[in-house]
Amino acid sequence: MEALFLYFDNLTPKQKGQFEALEDLYQYWNSRINVVSRKDMSQFVVRHLLHSLAIAKVQAFLPGAKIIDVGTGGGFPGVPLAILFPETQFILVDSIGKKIKVVDAVVEALQIDNVVTHHSRIEGVDEQADFIVSRAVTAMNHFVPWVRPKIKKKGMHHRKNGILYLKGGDLSEELRDFPKAEQFALSDHFDDPFFETKKVVYLPL
Repeated sequence: MEALFLYFDNLTPKQKGQFEALEDLYQYWNSRINVVSRKDMSQFVVRHLLHSLAIAKVQAFLPGAKIIDVGTGGGFPGVPLAILFPETQFILVDSIGKKIKVVDAVVEALQIDNVVTHHSRIEGVDEQADFIVSRAVTAMNHFVPWVRPKIKKKGMHHRKNGILYLKGGDLSEELRDFPKAEQFALSDHFDDPFFETKKVVYLPL
């Protein structure tokens, strides 16, 4: 957890307490409902918390903004981002009910009051947001048609509303049809070898 506090050094005592409690909560729930790869639990802070929070190194979210996390799984990147931006509303969506059950339990335990969840595919969610965030749910050419109708036309951030997508590897082929997409290397922000090939892809829509 020291690494997280090093990279995010303006956290309040409440935020630090919430982040510190997350690992034990996920250990507890993962032993009952497998929502996080078991081999990843030993690297929970780097592979789940810091990876989720990498989006914040590219785009900070303003108070009053609305963010939808599509295919949140056990709550990533949505739960860590909701802790970091307590005045921003987060809508966490997943089609697998047991994963949403875990998210609901974590949110309740930590009294995170800026998160709502939907047990649904994104097409069934009647919400619009400033940004869609996600962690490598599918290829961009599949993802964009799902989420385009969910993005508000009017923005409030310096960047246009759109997608902030956590992806890895060589994305040149995948992004060939999206010339406006920008890639941000996470190795520019974090030293751990895990981030060497990881990126945030920003696509304005």
